[in-house]
Amino acid sequence: MRYFIELSYNGKNYHGWQNQPNAISVQEVIEKALSTLLRSSIAIVGAGRTDAGVHAKQMYAHFDTDIPFDPSELTFKLNSFLPKDVAIHKIHSVHEEAHARFDATGRTYEYWIVSQKNPFHIQSAHTVFKELDIDVMNEAAKELFNYNDFKCFSKTHTDVKTYICKIEKAVWEQKNELLVFTICADRFLRNMVRAIVGTLLEVGLGKLSIAEFKQIIESRDRSKAGTSVPGKALYLTAVTYPTETFTTNG
Repeated sequence: MRYFIELSYNGKNYHGWQNQPNAISVQEVIEKALSTLLRSSIAIVGAGRTDAGVHAKQMYAHFDTDIPFDPSELTFKLNSFLPKDVAIHKIHSVHEEAHARFDATGRTYEYWIVSQKNPFHIQSAHTVFKELDIDVMNEAAKELFNYNDFKCFSKTHTDVKTYICKIEKAVWEQKNELLVFTICADRFLRNMVRAIVGTLLEVGLGKLSIAEFKQIIESRDRSKAGTSVPGKALYLTAVTYPTETFTTNG
């Protein structure tokens, strides 16, 4: 049987989602908890790979097991067993070929920025003290819809086969003390959101024009784009799937 786990986590204490040889990951702590509770070696496959320090308000992962269990009961036990910064929301029974990564049709991220020193956002938002032109940042963000090759925003020396992504939403919004950048796409490259935000901030600070922003995308050169902003202010907020993904065989 295959199951999807719906979960969230605060990424501060983790070296990203994926297992690392010499650092703790979210995947590792969940696999250890599942394996202990089910008394069997369990491996999980996540919907994506968040970088070190990045958070997830909604993440999915799948695992296979023939061991019978009650999903509600296992959810409760996992939450008791796992660290406080990882929460399991639901375990879904799915059809045997459902895949947490490859079946996902969309992912949404938010990046949080504050403009003043705020003790309550030390670990949850990026501080930019200089005034930003949000209108021009939104105009630049709209240019992302006109392209599908985002190599310029990808971490270099990665093993990806394609840099093609379809961005469906990219907008800056002021939400009380937070300036929030929301971006949705079918897929994301490693470091892509943080590099886009860093480059758009240069537009908002008047260091780059919209024309120069377009030239950076067309260059496909990571060295021409802005500095990646810190991971602590980045949140994976939603992963979407076709309805049939959650349909079992019976």
